[in-house]
Amino acid sequence: MDPVQRSTAAERIAALAYDYGAQAKERLTRCNLCGASGHSVEVARRDRYGYPATFLLCGRCGLGYLSPRLSAAGYADFYSRVYRPLVSAYHGRRIDAETVQLEQHAYAHDLAAFLAPLLPSSPRTVLDVGGSTGVVAGVLEARFRARATVLDPAREELAVARAAGMETVAGFAEDFDPGERSWDLVVLCQTVDHLLDVRGTLAALRRITAGGGRAFVDILDVDVVLRRTGSIERTVKIDHPYYLSRTTAAAFFALVGYTIVTERLTDDGHRGFVLAPGTSASAEPDWPALEADADRFLESLCSSRAAGT
Repeated sequence: MDPVQRSTAAERIAALAYDYGAQAKERLTRCNLCGASGHSVEVARRDRYGYPATFLLCGRCGLGYLSPRLSAAGYADFYSRVYRPLVSAYHGRRIDAETVQLEQHAYAHDLAAFLAPLLPSSPRTVLDVGGSTGVVAGVLEARFRARATVLDPAREELAVARAAGMETVAGFAEDFDPGERSWDLVVLCQTVDHLLDVRGTLAALRRITAGGGRAFVDILDVDVVLRRTGSIERTVKIDHPYYLSRTTAAAFFALVGYTIVTERLTDDGHRGFVLAPGTSASAEPDWPALEADADRFLESLCSSRAAGT
């Protein structure tokens, strides 16, 4: 985004009159991945929208996160009335439930084609966590002749999925309690970065992934995005409480009992993982290797700032 575009975006964002600084916040005392406290490094104090958001990096494992961040109630309010107008203002085009459906169709068909040869059998049930209007779930349902369930906090978007005949559940992934149910295919598409508890949610998804089933999770790889934007401030955004890399995502999966089957990196910086439920106890990640990756990330960031990029 050039300076003129950035100035125009700033004016559009200011017109929304969303006072992020005045919203109720909560501070994180422990890393969501490794559980460490007191190992965080402050990396940025402002996000791409211009809001005063503090980005921290865990020095032990390299997980990036916002702290302080909006409370759960604050995020619920943000997503209900601010999120779509904000991203619309930033990009300079309308982004809402209608346009999201159009944009997600290509993503959904591409995902279905990618998953088809990697699944051990055609899934009978599909759960789309954070599935919005059900575009992805609908394509997977049709491709595999499965029964789809969509979980999302936006009730107006769920109404679209329900009208298409899908089962819908209103709520956040972190609070979802399906009882004894399980699904053959569980997908978390372009959503994990928005979660308030990544580890807890992935552990819950692992429990509801049927034996012999598969899960798909894609992250917006912070390393890739940082290389492309050239600025941590243009990488951070208040709608992403967490920032994962390939190594931190793999560590999360190992901890909750998923095994990586394969992965892919798309042009927009999303790194997707096909996951299988592990047959053994959760594995401890290589914490020294993760710490070394965190050091390299901080060194590269300091070098880019010293160079004026």
